[in-house]
Amino acid sequence: MADHAGKQAAGGVRGIHHLALNTTDMAGTIDFYTQVVGLKLVHAMRVPEGVGVGPGNRGNPPWERLRHYFLDLGNDSLLAFFELPAAEVGQADRNARGGMQHLSMVVTEAVAEAVMGRLRARGVIVLGPIEIGAGTRSIYFHDPNDIRLEMSWQPADGDAPHVVGAWSQTQAEILAELTELDPARDWSAVVAHLPT
Repeated sequence: MADHAGKQAAGGVRGIHHLALNTTDMAGTIDFYTQVVGLKLVHAMRVPEGVGVGPGNRGNPPWERLRHYFLDLGNDSLLAFFELPAAEVGQADRNARGGMQHLSMVVTEAVAEAVMGRLRARGVIVLGPIEIGAGTRSIYFHDPNDIRLEMSWQPADGDAPHVVGAWSQTQAEILAELTELDPARDWSAVVAHLPT
């Protein structure tokens, strides 16, 4: 399959700028992601006055002056957290429509093993490593907010993972599934970029 590392997707998308999640314990969240997962904190701020409930709200959580911290997720992307008031929010359902089911991070096998050691040292339950398809192995665990996380690596790629290349299928493979999704639709434009 093609090598997609560092390339722009169709439509001009280059990847994720940031994924914003919620916590009710910023200190515990930052400790977990920096000390266990191994990410680096790169920006710590309070949302400006008027952006939470005022006229400047652009979809932010509806509280003023929330903490909003950003971690380097690698490959020029960020993982962000808003700290919500614990007494005013409930726990999200990751299996509800519109919910985030889980976040998978690209790692090497060596990084996954190091993280597994740190997780187990803190008593965090780890599922895996298990084969998940396309030559990929993964581990699964939960952060202190009960967000399900996954770390995935492709042993054949060693220290240079190529995720899109490993997971790309041929036109025929994808068309077989799309035809079951909607047999009356012409899916040829959706798969035209793939190899035959």
